Parts: sequence; structure tokens; C-alpha cells
Amino acid sequence: MKLDTPILFVATTNPKKSRKFYEEKLGLKFISEDAFALVFRVGKLQLRIQKLECMTMDIQHTVLGWAVADIRKTVRRLAQAGVRFLRFEGMEQDTDGIWQSPAGARVAWFHDPDENILSLTEFPRS
Repeated sequence: MKLDTPILFVATTNPKKSRKFYEEKLGLKFISEDAFALVFRVGKLQLRIQKLECMTMDIQHTVLGWAVADIRKTVRRLAQAGVRFLRFEGMEQDTDGIWQSPAGARVAWFHDPDENILSLTEFPRS
């Protein structure tokens, strides 16, 4: 048995706000909704946003991210759509909130409506 096509999961306590955020601000293709989850297409993968009554923990790590070709362009487009990028104490982030890793990747983080931490990463070109 080979496991080769992952399904992505994130949780929400407000499906209406989450659908609007992921569909309108991030531009993901909405597939369906049932009593348990919202479903979006992310490239060739499925993102299931699970419907919860309450969140049981304060998430302090990235739960979902995207590799992008031009992080500055993507950050500015999302900022124009109302996405606010996070700043972390002790990390040198530029005016757009982008941090450069020691390995050369550039990363920016933001919250979804349920405070899940999402990220964008531009990897160094070889």
C-alpha cells in the first residue's frame, strides 16, 4: 500500500467567515460543504476545513503554508485583500513582514479567521 496523496486539514469555529477568507481573500476553489467540513481545492490536493464547536488549544505553529514564486508580490496582493501579516519578536522582518531564513528562504505568516497560523515561502532559486 502506498500513501501518496495527502489531504490537508485546518479547523474552524466559524465556517461562514472561513469560507469567505479562503475563497475570496486567498482565492482557493471552493468544492463543497457538508455538516463536517468545507472543502477546497489546493493545486491537486484537497483542503478540508473541519467544523468545530470550539478550538481547544492556542496554536503557536504554522499549520498550512504555500510555496510561492514571488513572496513580495503575493504578500502585497493579500494585504490589499485585507490579510494582515504577523510580526514575531526577535525575528528581523522587513516592512512587508517577510523574514529571510539563514538558508535563504523568505517567509511571511498570517492568521485565518480562527487564528490558525498560515505561511507563504519563497525558496531560493537554484
